[in-house]
Amino acid sequence: MDIATLIGIILAYILVFAALLMGPGVGVYIDIPSVLIVIGGTAGIILMSWPLNKVLNVMTIVMKTFLFKLESPADLIGKLVDFSQRARRDGILALESAEDEISDEFLKKGIRLAVDGTEPEVIRTILETDLSYMQERHKEGAAILTSMSTFAPAMGMIGTLIGLVAMLQTMSDPSSIGPAMAVALLTTFYGAIIANLFAAPLAEKLKTRSAEETMLREIMIAGIMAIQAGDNPRIVEQKLNAYLPPKLRISQFDK
Repeated sequence: MDIATLIGIILAYILVFAALLMGPGVGVYIDIPSVLIVIGGTAGIILMSWPLNKVLNVMTIVMKTFLFKLESPADLIGKLVDFSQRARRDGILALESAEDEISDEFLKKGIRLAVDGTEPEVIRTILETDLSYMQERHKEGAAILTSMSTFAPAMGMIGTLIGLVAMLQTMSDPSSIGPAMAVALLTTFYGAIIANLFAAPLAEKLKTRSAEETMLREIMIAGIMAIQAGDNPRIVEQKLNAYLPPKLRISQFDK
């Protein structure tokens, strides 16, 4: 569980709900026609904008903002340096047995290609293509949520306009103007909640996750290329540590 996402949910949802309870109560903020306009309208627009299979995959994408585990960059660099030491000492074919120690399929693929004697440029092309398409998949997931954060407030405004038109039809009865105005504004409220307490924050978290995974895979590519080139393990470590901020750089050779 991502602790930051959990804390964000507590701060955003629970505190907003508590504020509603402290006011006139939650009941006055519930209006079924407004819910239908905002949620139904937003869902319809998303379906018009994106293929059905990608929309149905949204919940799987959203779960990545809560449950997400990546290897520490420092641990990954340590593993690659260890592989480079083995390859330099016993030859790159010695890494054939190391595949069983690797859980990441991307890294396993790169090591297998290197062990098989594939040309360096071919390895780089294969891995960078894989990385590029991973980034595109991640962008699609974040883009669907970004679209939702754009369309929900727009549907809220449409609902408000519908409510205002209905209110203007009853101007002859002053006592009905206040309740009608409140109902009209609820659609804007729902749209703002969906956009700012759900879709937009999760889209930003997905972008952050994608950037973190991209960096790890770039480290893997650089490490595999250095191992295949037969670089000194110290040089391999320095090359890979360059991806990290200075305070996170750890050297196995200074211990």
